[in-house]
Amino acid sequence: MSKKDDERFIITIKSNTKDLFAFTKLVPQKKKRIEKASAEPITSDPINNIARKLHPERQYLKICEIKEETKSTKTFKLIQDPNSMTKELTYFRPGQYLSVKVKVNGVEITRPYSLASSPKDALNGFYELTIRREEEGFLTHYIWDHWKVGAKVESSGPEGFFYYEPLRDLKNIVGIAGGSGITPFRSIAKAIVEELIDARLILLYGSSEEDDIVYYEEFKELEKNYPDKFKVVYILSCEEITLEGCEQGFITTDIIEKYCEARNSSFFICGPQIMYDFVEKEMEKLHLPHKRIRREAFGEIKDVISLPGFPKELAEKSFKIKVRIGNLMKEIPALSSESILVAMERANLSPPSKCRSGECGFCRSLLISGDIYVSPFSDWRRSADKKFNYFHPCASYPITNLEIKVPRHL
Repeated sequence: MSKKDDERFIITIKSNTKDLFAFTKLVPQKKKRIEKASAEPITSDPINNIARKLHPERQYLKICEIKEETKSTKTFKLIQDPNSMTKELTYFRPGQYLSVKVKVNGVEITRPYSLASSPKDALNGFYELTIRREEEGFLTHYIWDHWKVGAKVESSGPEGFFYYEPLRDLKNIVGIAGGSGITPFRSIAKAIVEELIDARLILLYGSSEEDDIVYYEEFKELEKNYPDKFKVVYILSCEEITLEGCEQGFITTDIIEKYCEARNSSFFICGPQIMYDFVEKEMEKLHLPHKRIRREAFGEIKDVISLPGFPKELAEKSFKIKVRIGNLMKEIPALSSESILVAMERANLSPPSKCRSGECGFCRSLLISGDIYVSPFSDWRRSADKKFNYFHPCASYPITNLEIKVPRHL
């Protein structure tokens, strides 16, 4: 190597002295900039304005179109209510949800519904929510009867953590969906083909009936037009299958490994609790790092009595809860098998809630006295909250008489 070539590889290392000396100049330089600044007061606050746009407390919407997807599922297209304070729809990350506030028989309740539309659709002035009617639920029955074109809907801003993050997730996404858990994947798929997300999605979609598959034709069209970005596999648990290319049974480890490279993928799972219970055991066989698996919050536990640690002798027992909200104090009845949030809703106290899964912390309250059972699958409290008796009513159940203090949100 010549001397000239050798000189190109010489690296000069500066001592810490120069760095420390530069640091001593920071404060004097800051003072000089302040002295040169204008004396005129700042009249606008662009940062807080942006924050309010991205995280509104409320959105006031209006239904402009309704589409029958299947015998049990409808898609509601919502725009901003022109007669409200909502002047534009909030942008979101595909996979997030809206917490919808509805008054049913005089009782205000909230439910989270995943956004099924693309973030680009929000910029074009509309959201889409795809909702499946639950036979045992009372809110979806109300929605079916009262959500008509022109009806007004109140919601939160976009919420949730079920979204693709390139700093964390791999470019190969495997989506595992069951039933109405398909909705966030429509948003993610649309974002991928619109090049808002640089990734590929393989979607494994479990359903119990052929005629209740949501987005069947739409997904097939996406798969045809964007084969390098999107693929869908239908897994049907019904005895007779007439659709071509479907798997029969359930989403097992064998099915997962048949259609994707598990070691080189990030997994996103969304569906009913019964699907989670099954898929969790199958995923364990893959021995994947925890960070590779994302789970959507699936709402309140349906059968808390069957969970580990729940005192079976207290099943269906009724207790009293003293609830303090601001200056209000009210004693209400509560069943051990229903969350404290539901008990407050039944008493028409309008408690704060969004995710209903213990994840967002919006309903965080103080336990003054008494004992509660907290679902081990929905306990997202910080260690400090556990130490100082804070809890999430949506994921907690009374097992004695209680006294609690609930935050009051506008």
